[in-house]
Amino acid sequence: MSTPDTSDETGWPLTRKERNWNQRQLFAVLLVTAAATWCYIIGEYVGYYLNLRMGFAAMTAGSMIGMLLVTLAVVPSATRFGIDSIASARPQFGDRGWIFTVFLQYASIIGWNCLLMIFFGKSVDQLLLTLGVTGPDSGGWITSGMTIVACIFVYIVLLRGGTGLELVSKVLFFFIVGIGGWMTWILLTREAGALAVAKPAYASGSLRWDYVTGIEIGIVSLLSWWPYIGAMVRKSPNAGSATLPAMVGMGLPVPILSLVGLAAILALQVSDPAAWLVQLGGPTYGVIALLFVIAANFGTTLAGVYATAVGLRQVPAFANARWGVLMLFALVPVAAVSIFVPELFFNNFGTFLSFIGVFFAPICAIQITDYLILRRQKISIRAVFIGGPGTDYHFWGGFNPAAILAMVAGFFTYLYLLNPVSYASRAPYDYLTASLPTAFVAGVVYALVTVLVVRPAGKGGYD
Repeated sequence: MSTPDTSDETGWPLTRKERNWNQRQLFAVLLVTAAATWCYIIGEYVGYYLNLRMGFAAMTAGSMIGMLLVTLAVVPSATRFGIDSIASARPQFGDRGWIFTVFLQYASIIGWNCLLMIFFGKSVDQLLLTLGVTGPDSGGWITSGMTIVACIFVYIVLLRGGTGLELVSKVLFFFIVGIGGWMTWILLTREAGALAVAKPAYASGSLRWDYVTGIEIGIVSLLSWWPYIGAMVRKSPNAGSATLPAMVGMGLPVPILSLVGLAAILALQVSDPAAWLVQLGGPTYGVIALLFVIAANFGTTLAGVYATAVGLRQVPAFANARWGVLMLFALVPVAAVSIFVPELFFNNFGTFLSFIGVFFAPICAIQITDYLILRRQKISIRAVFIGGPGTDYHFWGGFNPAAILAMVAGFFTYLYLLNPVSYASRAPYDYLTASLPTAFVAGVVYALVTVLVVRPAGKGGYD
């Protein structure tokens, strides 16, 4: 295992010379990261409430709103100073309070990677079954074994840090775009009649509520990019060269690929392309779809493990740890969940999505309010990495009460508007979604506490 002696493997800011990804390189990495099989599940959830046309419109609107929040929160500071999402949150949360964002990054990326690895194992099992290599009773050990193989592959590739991530993204880019477009065309042309008359299975009876729920699913799905994006856009030389790849490369692929899951659940009552392509075109189509699923999952898992390892470098206990050790911390929990409790996690995906909205909407609002409005894009990068009493971001004992109160206010706002488990809602959810009011309340609370308490006390480096 290598020692943390390269820019990719450290938590320190990247120099301008080290920020050498152009728009094309960054776009390829971000698109490959976004194009994963969770898109089919997102489309499936939207298809429970909306038809094809309205479902796609809702997903697109929600995805772009969510991506805009993430871009505004992270990209300006990450590209200006060459830092990841975790480091960018220190001026808001404090030189000890930022550990909360490390936990959220760790939990959310591991959650997504568990979903991807479960999908990967199931896809390999289905591929072998389609080819006649195995029988229907061999799924358990094949799924578990392939999960371990996938984790080992990710580990080996990322021993090269961001260089390995970029190289694999170049290989996967055209394959993912081409096969994804082909699958969409096959489904929309061959099932056009069924899609025209398809009815959502769980439509509420209120078209407004159903449409807003589709938008909400899109928003929370894209808020999940907060833990990922900083580690990649920090390789870009400036915000101007990173904003378009972020909005288009990470924002648009999710609703476009989710269209596959949306159409499949409406027309065929199954969102997994490995299943419906076999149904439509036989084993050959099924093999192509399974290869696509396997490739797409690798790209996103690579990005997730890389971002997690970079984020963990901010934790003092891991500051001097070997790069390979950090990746083990990112991969071992994924392997454990994928092997021992895959169905338990897989069946609670909707709750996991809401968990993302509950926490990442307030974080984005706090960062936007603080960095863009209150600080006017001026922070001390030295204070970001050197904390302690008397430094700018020590606040009170290392914690910023404005961020804590804003997170609490946002948390309860979301729970009031939408129950993450049952999806029971209260007004004005059916007009405003849950994530947008949550972000607004968190931003207002943060601004008020900062202006009335923190800044007058001389804390936070605002002067």
